[in-house]
Amino acid sequence: MSFKKRINKYRRNIMRSITKNIGSTYSEPQKGDINISDIKKVLIIRPNHRLGNQLLLTPLVQEVINTFQDCEIDLFVKGGVAHPVFENYKQINKIIKLPKKPFNNLFQYAKSWVSIKQKTYDLVINGDKNSSSGRLLTQMAKAKIKVFGDVNETIQKNFKDHEHISKYPVYNLRHYLSKLGFSSQDKDMPVLDIKLNDSEINKGKTVLNNITKNDKKTICIYTNATGNKCYSEEWWETFYSRLKLEYSNYNIIEMLPIENISKINFKAPHFYSKDLREMAAIIHNTSIFIAADNGVMHLASASLTPCVGFFSVTNPNIYAPYGNGSVALHTNKTTIDDWIKAIDGILK
Repeated sequence: MSFKKRINKYRRNIMRSITKNIGSTYSEPQKGDINISDIKKVLIIRPNHRLGNQLLLTPLVQEVINTFQDCEIDLFVKGGVAHPVFENYKQINKIIKLPKKPFNNLFQYAKSWVSIKQKTYDLVINGDKNSSSGRLLTQMAKAKIKVFGDVNETIQKNFKDHEHISKYPVYNLRHYLSKLGFSSQDKDMPVLDIKLNDSEINKGKTVLNNITKNDKKTICIYTNATGNKCYSEEWWETFYSRLKLEYSNYNIIEMLPIENISKINFKAPHFYSKDLREMAAIIHNTSIFIAADNGVMHLASASLTPCVGFFSVTNPNIYAPYGNGSVALHTNKTTIDDWIKAIDGILK
């Protein structure tokens, strides 16, 4: 582990020990104190700059919109990626951003924190129970109702998928509101959704057609990932050869990362875009997206395309793609035949 990673690990551990009890003395409203119609201004806090984590916030945002029909939402995030992710969410009023590199922008960092006190909300939600800064910001915010993010034992008992980083904030909110007397409905869990519009989807189809130059259905792969989540060239070469053998009646294309890396040595038709929404629109027009666990996998999921997510070091119970027929496969516990069977289940 590098020196920087060790420092960050110690910092997180220290902050968690300091903030773990924040919210324990919060006086919750009592049953009957609040009406659904009272919730107009909502703040959702998720101070993380990674693309995947902002996409994984979209189910909670949808749950808030679906529950409080006339609300407006402020997001407290980090970095600028939330802007394209939530571009088509008309209920988003304001995006408050922490700078991605706080020590290079101390004034902006402090200004963002102070801004949290300048508005009174009806509801504040910490979107990540493990975020120390999220708990602190929830404590600081002025609001009638505060959801700090702790997972209740009832949720753990009743929902096997409560570990998922997108799902537990939704379960938490539903459980919290039921305690306040709001009717608890058995609603479907919202999926990740970047809310592509028809114009974006049509443009994505045009780009895809220019890549494939035929009318066959398309499989899209993404061979890059960060750190030890990334599989080797040998691994991808073997898998790609099997894909070509099994799915000769499909196009197989590769989406490239910004680093212009291909673990199959650019053997497939490939494309790259700097525009997140264009990337999502192209993927939307494919039949399936296959990748290791990474932010682009979540982008594909948010494009509402079936995904196959490969996991080896991260926990699929927390990060698995879901909805749209998507599946997560732990490659240390399955074989290539299992992977093909899962792909067959989606395509056929």
